[in-house]
Amino acid sequence: MSGADFTQPNQPQQATLKLAIIGVGLIGGSLGLCLKKHMGDQIFITGLCRTQSSMQRAMERGAVDFAGDDLAKVVGGADIVFLSPPVLQIVPMVEKICPFLKPGAILTDAGSTKNYVYQHLKPLLPDGVTYIAGHPMTGKEKSGVAAADADLFRGKAYVIVPTGAPKAAVDKLMSVLQYTEANFTTLDLATHDRCAAVISHVPHVTAAALVTLLARTGGDREACTRLIGGGFKDTTRIASSNADMWADICMTNGPAIADNLRALQGILGEVITACETHDRQYIHDYFTESKTIRDGLLEHAAQEKIDPN
Repeated sequence: MSGADFTQPNQPQQATLKLAIIGVGLIGGSLGLCLKKHMGDQIFITGLCRTQSSMQRAMERGAVDFAGDDLAKVVGGADIVFLSPPVLQIVPMVEKICPFLKPGAILTDAGSTKNYVYQHLKPLLPDGVTYIAGHPMTGKEKSGVAAADADLFRGKAYVIVPTGAPKAAVDKLMSVLQYTEANFTTLDLATHDRCAAVISHVPHVTAAALVTLLARTGGDREACTRLIGGGFKDTTRIASSNADMWADICMTNGPAIADNLRALQGILGEVITACETHDRQYIHDYFTESKTIRDGLLEHAAQEKIDPN
């Protein structure tokens, strides 16, 4: 850290809450935009950025009131610290900011895996500092604060894991996060990681596998590329996501991801056999069942006003 700042953290008197965002990228930047939109000068937001250009972009977008790389200035006095770096960077970052956390501070995060972070982070926290695990189930294939959107969380699932956290701290955090208009749900650590593997992590691995399959088609690659249409683009859209983030997710939720990839491998094996043996009935039933299940999921999402995208 060089200590360079884009501006000085002069918190206005009307601000009743200070939020520090560690990692003002897509998720952190979107939260900042959302809270400034709804709370205005009632909230003072500081952001930790690594470069002068990223500080300037965060400020220009209005995602933060102050951007810097000085930990004491960004985190000092913060009521809530929102951690949004790649998963494997969360615990080392908390080790660095611990000396600057005030008693009563609340830490929460946007990490896509929860058990790893919780188990490694809890022993580090000073007395009086509370960690409330979180995971907004939203995103884009683009990264960085330039892609941030104040409405990114609206209608999306947002998991809160309040394991061991005082009710007063949870209530305080939720009084702020409510402005995201997300669909909040609570899960335990293990259930979250298993479910995230099925509905998020394995699909990302699979999307990347489809792109890799195209890349390995040898002499047909150029011809295949000319034929690419909406189906391939839609199915592989998430393969354009941030590689650092997804490498960390695979390292911290490896068993659940591996188990579900093996299950997927088994399903694909059944389809392979049916194709090779010309078992049309199996293939027909396979597509019929998947269509019925997916249509039901979308209908449920519409009834519950959940954005499935």
